Amino acid sequence: MKKALYLLILTCFGFGTAFATGPDDILGTWISSNGKGHIQVYKEGKNYFGKIIWLKEPNNEKGQPKVDANNPDPAQKNKPILGSLILRNFQFDNSEWNNGKIYDPMNGKEYKCIIKLKEPNTLNVRGYIGFSMLGRTEVWTRLK
Repeated sequence: MKKALYLLILTCFGFGTAFATGPDDILGTWISSNGKGHIQVYKEGKNYFGKIIWLKEPNNEKGQPKVDANNPDPAQKNKPILGSLILRNFQFDNSEWNNGKIYDPMNGKEYKCIIKLKEPNTLNVRGYIGFSMLGRTEVWTRLK
């Protein structure tokens, strides 16, 4: 009986600290985990996308805009990283955004991705290959 009461209290406490997540709660500008970029998340139709709108160091050592040199598509290799679409086709489902892809311009690879709102101003962005357990989570913070 004592254990059941203890579990009930813990469960109620857990629900008390949770908050509701709506589909558009992801919209806005987010600071990447390393602080070197800002990503604008926006909605088109029912899908969510994100593009790089600010870079701490937008230019290379020659003073020219950094380009997507690692992109596997030769037509994209000279495209500036600033303005690049890195999140695409996410759909809101049961308090998370999934079925989308995240592109990493640092290595030119694209990954499956799940995004969860940890707190109103904190996103967990998990890129993975195959299974979500085989991946990496980055924490983005909302720009205020």
